[in-house]
Amino acid sequence: MFQTTAIVTDDKTEFYRQLAGQLQALLEGERDFIANAANTAALLYQTMPDLNWAGFYLLKHGELVLGPFQGKTACVRIPLGRGVCGAAAQQRHSVLVEDVHAFPGHIACDAASRSELVVPILREGELIGVIDLDSPNLARFDAKDQAGIERIAEIFALASA
Repeated sequence: MFQTTAIVTDDKTEFYRQLAGQLQALLEGERDFIANAANTAALLYQTMPDLNWAGFYLLKHGELVLGPFQGKTACVRIPLGRGVCGAAAQQRHSVLVEDVHAFPGHIACDAASRSELVVPILREGELIGVIDLDSPNLARFDAKDQAGIERIAEIFALASA
């Protein structure tokens, strides 16, 4: 049975290397998409400091629909192109927002959120959803977080094919 281990390091590159290793071990041998999304969201929420939401929005019938997550209740449907999640999905690239209140069209599911990182999940070039991370801290995420979560999205997409 897999058990999450604390990642103790001040080096973000090392943190994400260890996180990727834990995710690969957690998802090994399991192909169920929902089970893997639920465990991935839980792993991110438990190991990443200063998050108030971690989860998935899945592409269904041309819009993003809430998937497995950790945190407060959330918006259920997000049109492509709307908010941070919709922008990342429509553009098919990561969107890092230091201050969500300065992002045009931001969708405030939790008023406590101040910064956000959304990474698209692609399988063979096709969008299947996004990983969404919210923080109550202004400018919580940086380029190293983006690169680390992009790697997490790759691992998830491969494991859940």
